[in-house]
Amino acid sequence: MTSHGVPRIAAATVRTEQQRQDEIVKIEKYQALVDLIETKIQEQQYTPEVLALTSKLLTKNPEYYTIWNVRRRLLTSGLFSKSPDGPSPSTQPPSTSQAKTTNSPYEKSPSSTSTSNAASNETPQSPPPQNPGNNGTTLELIKDDLSFLVPLLKQWPKCYWIWNHRIWLLQQATFRLDVPVARRLWEEELGLCNYMLVRDSRNFHGWGYRRMVVEKLESPSLSGKSLVEEEFAYTTKMVNANLSNFSAWHNRSQLIPRLLDERNASDEARKEFLDEEFDTMRNALWTDASDQSLWFYHQFLMVTLLDRTVSILPNFTTEQRLDYANSQIDDLKEMLDGAEDSDSRRAARFKVVAGRVEEAGPSEDGEMGRAGKISIPLNIPNIIK
Repeated sequence: MTSHGVPRIAAATVRTEQQRQDEIVKIEKYQALVDLIETKIQEQQYTPEVLALTSKLLTKNPEYYTIWNVRRRLLTSGLFSKSPDGPSPSTQPPSTSQAKTTNSPYEKSPSSTSTSNAASNETPQSPPPQNPGNNGTTLELIKDDLSFLVPLLKQWPKCYWIWNHRIWLLQQATFRLDVPVARRLWEEELGLCNYMLVRDSRNFHGWGYRRMVVEKLESPSLSGKSLVEEEFAYTTKMVNANLSNFSAWHNRSQLIPRLLDERNASDEARKEFLDEEFDTMRNALWTDASDQSLWFYHQFLMVTLLDRTVSILPNFTTEQRLDYANSQIDDLKEMLDGAEDSDSRRAARFKVVAGRVEEAGPSEDGEMGRAGKISIPLNIPNIIK
């Protein structure tokens, strides 16, 4: 079995007696560490020493989401609110219910909005900021915790709880630090996103996290401005490096309407833009017509052409839309004529696209047909069986 083309190595199924004994010892040490942390939290010991114990445990098991909540409790109830030379003003432990965690925002949706809201709801109510600025212990703690997470992300890049905790730390920075200081931390996250997506360009956790970071950097709370041009250029770089990068194509599709609107693009500029995108697809499909990612994006372009509600050519007439669509069908026919007879995937996908154009024909009242109400299907592999 493979993951993104990388073979998975099956775990050993036969263990020696020595291996079994070693594992028992590890389990006993692990459980002792868990018990020690629980005892210290019950005693309200919100100290750097206990934080170090949670680091040790999470390095062994980052999926232990309750310990992530314990770590957040240590920071909000003791360490963030502690002055550099004074004791923590917080002595009351949070309620038991605050140690519970919700489902990961990435399990619900990859969108940045849901991620941000879910992460903030997981933690106890934070006290008012004590050390805003760029010299307080709060900044040092946040930066140290962000650094602690990097090796964990390298080892477990798709662990929800690591990404969630990183989001939470950045939200705390926004809340507790001066805007320029907090913004610098968010900007550094784009560097992490770049690094993680180089390691695995189709890691949907990384792409969802990147969208969230960009949205925050554009927000008024960080004195932001639009990054749509930069992000569109980034998708171009990623798909040029790997045509099969579905996540990059998806990100690109989400950026296009906003990109053209912010450019105040004329009808002519919009058509030129769409011409360039179809040219890119034509060349890519000639390179590898069996790549599903390319067909999904080609289908997106066809839907934006035929569906007035999402079209990037809002002023095109029905006749112009159909002429343009049919010209694209002719290009696909040319590609099929040059393909081997055995390449049934090309023919099947062509039929899906051609069927949309037929459905989009003008009705009796001259309006566009049913294609305007059809979303991009996600079951193309089933269609072509």
